[in-house]
Amino acid sequence: MADHTSATVEQEKQSAGREGVSQDGDGVDTRETGSTTSDSNNPQRHEPQHGNGNGRGDEEPTTVIDRVLSRVISRASGDPGPPPDGGYMAWLQCLACHLVVANTWGSVTSFGVFQSYYTDTLDRSASDISWIGSLATFLLFFVGTLTGRLTDAGYFRLIFATGTFLLLLGIFTTSLAVTYWQVMLSQGLSMGLGNGFLFCPIIVVLSSYFAKRRALAVGIGACGGAVGGIIYPLMVRQLLPQIGFPWTVRAIGLIQLITMGVANIIAKPRLKPRKAGPLIELSAFRELEYTFYAIGAFLNFLGLYFPYFYLTAYSREELNPPLSYTSSLNLLLLLNGVSIIGRLLPNYLADRVGLVNVFIPTSLIASILIFGWIGVRTPSALYGWSVLYGIASAGIQSLFPAALSSLTTDLQRLGVRIGMIFTIVSFATLTGPPIAGAIISSGAGYPGAQVFAGSSIALGCGFLCLAKVARMRRTGDGWRGKV
Repeated sequence: MADHTSATVEQEKQSAGREGVSQDGDGVDTRETGSTTSDSNNPQRHEPQHGNGNGRGDEEPTTVIDRVLSRVISRASGDPGPPPDGGYMAWLQCLACHLVVANTWGSVTSFGVFQSYYTDTLDRSASDISWIGSLATFLLFFVGTLTGRLTDAGYFRLIFATGTFLLLLGIFTTSLAVTYWQVMLSQGLSMGLGNGFLFCPIIVVLSSYFAKRRALAVGIGACGGAVGGIIYPLMVRQLLPQIGFPWTVRAIGLIQLITMGVANIIAKPRLKPRKAGPLIELSAFRELEYTFYAIGAFLNFLGLYFPYFYLTAYSREELNPPLSYTSSLNLLLLLNGVSIIGRLLPNYLADRVGLVNVFIPTSLIASILIFGWIGVRTPSALYGWSVLYGIASAGIQSLFPAALSSLTTDLQRLGVRIGMIFTIVSFATLTGPPIAGAIISSGAGYPGAQVFAGSSIALGCGFLCLAKVARMRRTGDGWRGKV
């Protein structure tokens, strides 16, 4: 091993000598080959009188050795350097993320379509049906600790392919399901696991390609949720009356098969694998801003998806006049369609003023809107409310992972740190909509569920403020500091 290292250093010395001849132009060859053009007894020949602008001809031997060893270490470590913040490969990862989010979050935010259909056909309560969508959302986040750490360790390709398989298995078996538990296993469990194996890894990979424009890049990728949230409910609305549920779901599966095939081809991790390291990095919770952020994110997501699950049912049961089933789906399309604005505009601003700085007011606005939903009683007012909440809720969804990456300075630990908070948030997405459904069924009705969701997000906003204060105290920045 020592002989090999010595030989490598000697080769690098010779390479450095050749570079000195070709680049410095001083006519000096330091190689011990017998073909030198200078005499060691004539030091004047080594003076920088022939245009050596950087003085490399006068380098001490130790300087040359240090430079050579630095090259050897850099090659051995495989350090990819700082994020490129653009370029062909970086924007390809943005496209891959866009496709993944369209098939993961696009299906999650479209569950309101299935919520209404399953309630009518499976003869189960709205709270029971919401557990299907909640399980899928829960698993999307819950497996983040595992998949994030495996991504750091260099197993991105394996887990990404596994996630694609589970997603497609789930959607195609859903087309065959006829009972509640069959739907739970296919759409809830299989698709949920597939979503989890896809979402966290692609966010980690995309974040490693960007620094200054990370929020914008993640926002563009997150716009896939809006695209999927428009396409899939629209397909259900148009195809379900014509070809029935099984073939409608298979048509959705075909689109997912094609788009995920493209994503598997173009997705490419940039960082060197970090084999060593724990699955859970508990030391991260010693940082107060990280802990407060985790609590704030949990509370935000506890109330965030209640409108996505129950908006269509609300429009048919509480409005005067009530909307038809087909018209109620338009609300979900609108909610997802305007989310493109919410996924781009806040992230664009966040690159300039700070991710957490934008996350806080976005969370506050979402909370106020849910409280305001209590007074919405007409179709026109509900359409207007859907536009505003679609923008605010999309801002939370896209700022959440981007802001989390900004709290991590070591990119090689990005996967495990994002994954841990994903796992924490998963319990909020699992329990939030069913709790809201249980509140509705208990007699408190929609106002009780709306107060629950709005209060959860408002409390989460408070913890995000505490995260900012903790960062300010640690760094010495003021309120205007970029966080």
